[in-house]
Amino acid sequence: MALREGAEGLEGGLVGRHDEPALKALRAFAEGQRAAGVTATEVPADRLADLEPHLAPGLAGGFHYPQDAQVQPAQAAARLLAASGAALHLGEEVTAILRGPTGAVRGVRTGRRELLAPAVVNAAGTWGGEIARLAGVHLPVLPRRGFVLVTEPLPRIVRHKVYAADYIADVASGSAALQSSAVVEGTPGGPVLIGATRERVGFDRSLSTEALRRLAAQAARLFPVLADVQVLRAYHGFRPYLPDHLPAIGPDPRVPGLHHACGHEGAGIGLAPATGVLLAAALTGAEPPLDPAPFRPERDHGPADVPTQEQQS
Repeated sequence: MALREGAEGLEGGLVGRHDEPALKALRAFAEGQRAAGVTATEVPADRLADLEPHLAPGLAGGFHYPQDAQVQPAQAAARLLAASGAALHLGEEVTAILRGPTGAVRGVRTGRRELLAPAVVNAAGTWGGEIARLAGVHLPVLPRRGFVLVTEPLPRIVRHKVYAADYIADVASGSAALQSSAVVEGTPGGPVLIGATRERVGFDRSLSTEALRRLAAQAARLFPVLADVQVLRAYHGFRPYLPDHLPAIGPDPRVPGLHHACGHEGAGIGLAPATGVLLAAALTGAEPPLDPAPFRPERDHGPADVPTQEQQS
């Protein structure tokens, strides 16, 4: 989950559910979040309107996550790069992972130059599997396409980032078929953002009217006031999906000097700080602040449907 905490009038995340059995599942999920140190407050049905006046009536209840916060990924990356003082070579495709006589990494080759280094970090997102292949190892990162709708500018209709409970199940699902669950978020500029869909169709960039239709219908079900609002545009992207829903973080024992930081699916920006800490510990030989074993790149990632060549093009 990602929201601005207390900024621009937004007040964390709210997960709601229409029926009591699903609300029990939300309670179990919230307990797991609390065990990890996250604040989660149950909101009874008759108090949901206090948090979201335009929310549809009839919900069984929900959970408020006041610590949900948001960062603008492009600005965050730009500022971190500027602060690091690192040399940048933008727009250059990596065509080879250079390896020495012992098989250890010694740098990368791009279309313009060779960059020598004793360690290479594969942080290529959805293309992490391709970078791994350049090094001669298998990492089953697959693209998982998602669409977002952007409405016309509106008054402050949505105060939180509001999730239908189905969103949690969709994130954890391994299905390749189209899945959609309403995630509705207001913005400081006025437009409301409506997601989220998930489907594994390779790198197919075509517009899916079915995905957009589902998003619009589900958002209107959650917020009836949005039923007559104009949608100005839609955009999509590809989440880096690994079959067991855990990222690959850390050194790859199959290729000394190769490190991975990919496969976070839709949580990459939120997990970036912790990923960086784990990588820094691996690169410097320091003690990691948490057990990195679940994220081992060489682990068994489980079965996955591999897109056809036509889908990947």
